[in-house]
Amino acid sequence: LVIARDLANEGIRINTILPGIMATPPMLGVKTRAPAIFESLSASVPFPRRLGHPSEYADLALTMLRNSYFNGETVRLDGAIRMPPR
Repeated sequence: LVIARDLANEGIRINTILPGIMATPPMLGVKTRAPAIFESLSASVPFPRRLGHPSEYADLALTMLRNSYFNGETVRLDGAIRMPPR
């Protein structure tokens, strides 16, 4: 938010995406090498019970770009997953 305010006079918007576990090629490699780990990760996402799709990340990024009033925001894209307490 501070950076968004600092750069507002320059016409620069600042937004961030905090992704959860995404179904990227490295994670899909885990599915092949260690299917139990992959299934455990998928099941740990509250809803939907799966990894995020790269297209969902891209869709959010495009929304942030297209909506000129979207500024100074941080959006979690993680299916409501949170790290368990230690």
